[in-house]
Amino acid sequence: DKEGAAGRTMEGGGIFMVDASKGFIKDGNKNRLRAQDMHRIVDTFTRQDGSDPKYARLVPLSEIAANDYNLNLPRYIDSTEPEDLQDIEAHLKGGIPLADIDGLQRYWDVLPAVRQALFAPVADAQRSSAYCQLTVEPSQIKPTIFGHSEFTTFNQTVTERFATWKAAHTPLLTGIQLGDRPKALIENLSESLLQAFDAAPLIDAYDVYQHLMDYWADTMQDDVWMIATDGWQAVQDGKPNVDLIPTALVVARYFAVEQQAVEALEAERDAITRQMEEQEEEHGGEGGLLEEGKTDKGKLTAKSVKDRLKVLQALTVKTEMADAQDEIKALKAYAALLEQEATASKKTKDAQKALDAKVAALYARLTVADIQTLVVQDKWLATLTASVQSELDRVSQALTGRIRQLAERYATPLPALGDEVEVLAGRVDEHLKAMGFIWK
Repeated sequence: DKEGAAGRTMEGGGIFMVDASKGFIKDGNKNRLRAQDMHRIVDTFTRQDGSDPKYARLVPLSEIAANDYNLNLPRYIDSTEPEDLQDIEAHLKGGIPLADIDGLQRYWDVLPAVRQALFAPVADAQRSSAYCQLTVEPSQIKPTIFGHSEFTTFNQTVTERFATWKAAHTPLLTGIQLGDRPKALIENLSESLLQAFDAAPLIDAYDVYQHLMDYWADTMQDDVWMIATDGWQAVQDGKPNVDLIPTALVVARYFAVEQQAVEALEAERDAITRQMEEQEEEHGGEGGLLEEGKTDKGKLTAKSVKDRLKVLQALTVKTEMADAQDEIKALKAYAALLEQEATASKKTKDAQKALDAKVAALYARLTVADIQTLVVQDKWLATLTASVQSELDRVSQALTGRIRQLAERYATPLPALGDEVEVLAGRVDEHLKAMGFIWK
């Protein structure tokens, strides 16, 4: 918009520039802006927010003039990621550079005691001001972080932010009525969620916002439209409304015991199936005891096993009968497993069928309050809660991954590697000499 540009430039003393080139996801052969990318661009420009100089800043006119008024963004905003430099002294003498640990300062601002629990100065006093060492085994990095009270507090702080937002907006969600506008609802929800996480430590509020917008696009939008059009209906056209209330939610809330019983029967059936697979793998190959019991297509069926047993049991020559005893035993054992599997499968199907009937019958008895609990609490908010938890997990995984990377990078100094090479080379020479060769 060029209108009034001169006045804006003079008043601001420069030009506000935004480099949003990294805010997108790949969509086939194209780059697509997400909801969070567009929202961040608008927010940054509207607020003239230059707190992240790698994303946006107000560039003085004097700086632009020094660049011959060239407005190419990379001249003013350096959005490149800093190079992960290797420390030669650390490779030679060991230790993790403090500069790399200091590079994780945004984590230490929130978890200062975690840093103390993970690192200590190297033993060499002359190098202790620049290098440190890991005080736990690499495999214990994650447990040390997760088990620390500071991380627990951080986790609780973020969780409480979402719990507060959830409590404040649950009445809004359960209060959806016929004729309501879904667009107005998601605008209210998303903006308040973004505000709730605006100052959350280590969590990007726009990432949390994107989880909501993704879930809205995938599932929640259709649910809200359905409720705004038809009301809180558990049955539509005489059938359970599984689009709004998935069967799994009903089972989890009302038939957990029955579901566990079905799963136990499934586990029993699967255990028998694995035994059959083991028997077939051991004896079903060429020359195996079960080979002749297979069909023309190479399958072991109840009929093919029974037919083979009839053939063997009809033998009259004593020597042939003696030779067939192992095969008969293997076939009978497999036939017993087939019978057990058939019985277990029938029990499983019957139990599942009975459970399905109970679930279908319950849909017709669900009250509006029941439906709201299933949809709002068990479906919508449970999914969003898991999404927020995934952001917490991503923070911890990023910190754990970086520390492990540094620990592994500088775990073995070059002299130690040289010693190890010499030891291994000596072993190779010994083996060669034992085989009559001399390596020079």
